[in-house]
Amino acid sequence: MYICILYAYAKLVNLNMPASTKPGIDWKAVGRRVREIRGFGVNQAQFALELGVSQGQLSRYEQGSSEIGATVLLRLARTSGKTIEWLLTGRERL
Repeated sequence: MYICILYAYAKLVNLNMPASTKPGIDWKAVGRRVREIRGFGVNQAQFALELGVSQGQLSRYEQGSSEIGATVLLRLARTSGKTIEWLLTGRERL
């Protein structure tokens, strides 16, 4: 269900843009937001355990070298109180 929501959101965002100018998700920026959520008081191993991923995978997320799946995005949103939209775009819904 959540994958369908993410797909629908992605289609909605890109609906009025020509194919050549469709924006992709900036995974480096998403990684910075994940790091922001983790904060300075929690190490990667602890936070990864909370999210149900390995420390290495969390590191790849924070570096922006790996895309984050719907399940982990949902866990991040619930953990932080932020929206999935904010995680992916840095913008809150108006």
